[in-house]
Amino acid sequence: MRIGIIPNISKEKILTVVEFFVEKLRENDFDFVINKNLKDSHKDLPENIRKAEFQEGNEIFKSCDMVASIGGDGTMLHTAYLARESSIPIMGVNFGKLGFLAEFDMKTIDSSLREIKLGQYFIEERMVLEGECSLCEGKIMFAANDIVIDKGGWPKMIELSLRVDNHYVTTMSADGLILATPTGSTGYSLSTGGPIVSPGADVIAISPISPHSLTIRPLVLASNKKIAIRVESQHTSIQINCDGQRVYSYTPPVDILVYKSSKKLRLVHTFSTNYFKILREKLFWGIDARKF
Repeated sequence: MRIGIIPNISKEKILTVVEFFVEKLRENDFDFVINKNLKDSHKDLPENIRKAEFQEGNEIFKSCDMVASIGGDGTMLHTAYLARESSIPIMGVNFGKLGFLAEFDMKTIDSSLREIKLGQYFIEERMVLEGECSLCEGKIMFAANDIVIDKGGWPKMIELSLRVDNHYVTTMSADGLILATPTGSTGYSLSTGGPIVSPGADVIAISPISPHSLTIRPLVLASNKKIAIRVESQHTSIQINCDGQRVYSYTPPVDILVYKSSKKLRLVHTFSTNYFKILREKLFWGIDARKF
């Protein structure tokens, strides 16, 4: 098996972590290649990294059986975007803060790699979203977590009109709107009161951001629905961001169409963990504080 290494080169200790990861790959007889941007951004590479093979990012997705995204959840989302035209599975190796999406931990990476070597792993396919904007013809937005429409630098609320499959739903005044995949339901959407959605559910969660009404609540829709949002604002621009990483500004009024993509996010999991275990251990879901 050939593993491509996509490290977050902005992390302070990235060379130390990659060096350790490479050592473990060699011990388990994995073939591997490292993203060339690590070599370009760091002059003094450790010897066991320096003698490794390097490739451009787009070549890694063509030449490898899976990629290891080394960083945190943000790195995973960035890797998912880079791999969006590929069906390559992604292994999230965490040394960031939470590591909810990047579930492989450096402390247990040796045993995790042995499980992968023995074939004791599976590939989970998760849905992603795509979006189109009336002011960016031909440009498709992509999000593994969420597409967020917000007021940008404007201190006041914006007006959002929502339609589903061309059926009018509502018009609301709010700071914005989050359209999340099940994967993204434990991110920004959760912090606004949105539901936790199991990754296997084929749905889209819509969560308003600070709506000026007690009657506006999160809404969960079947993923085959096409969601149209018209955004009005007195300000010169509104923002649309995808996974909190790619931000676009447009002059209102703006019409946005969001729908389930035909592409998939493919994640590597071992049998030693599961979604609900991660939910309990990293978000403390269902933990009774009275017992501690």
